[in-house]
Amino acid sequence: MRGMSKAFTREDDDRPEEIRPRRAPLPAQGGRVLLTARGAARFREELRRLREERSALQATIAKGAGGAGEAQERLSRGKARMEELQQTLVGAEVLGAPPKPHDTVQFGATVTVRDVAGGEVVYRIVGVDEADGARDEVSYLSPIARALLNARLGQRVVFRFPRGEQELEIVRIAYVE
Repeated sequence: MRGMSKAFTREDDDRPEEIRPRRAPLPAQGGRVLLTARGAARFREELRRLREERSALQATIAKGAGGAGEAQERLSRGKARMEELQQTLVGAEVLGAPPKPHDTVQFGATVTVRDVAGGEVVYRIVGVDEADGARDEVSYLSPIARALLNARLGQRVVFRFPRGEQELEIVRIAYVE
């Protein structure tokens, strides 16, 4: 069995997971970058961590000790990521939870849906830059989010999965305050 390509592994598994913006020109956004409060906080925390790391890397490079070349590469990657984060945060519109009652699916909602077989799946509807499938966070522009947005608690919506059309019932709607 062959090993996994380095492109699919992290060099340091002790480092916190980084959020990678996947921004593309999206006319539907009207030029706005939307973030949840939680997503904005995660971006700010990553930016803080990168700034701390930058100082340590600069010290390593200044010493000229072994590993200075690697430190220079990490510094360069970190600087690029910091610029991405700063650009995202400066241009972002951070949206909090909508007013109560929370019985309608809106941006920032954590939505639990039940399929006809009784299986439940949870989706959190977030901004394009903070979407992360591993966390079940979907962009508000994604097909599943578009099917769920504005649906009410108890409502059934039809969604076309690759395996076919399915009816989903909205069984829970929650917001992080």
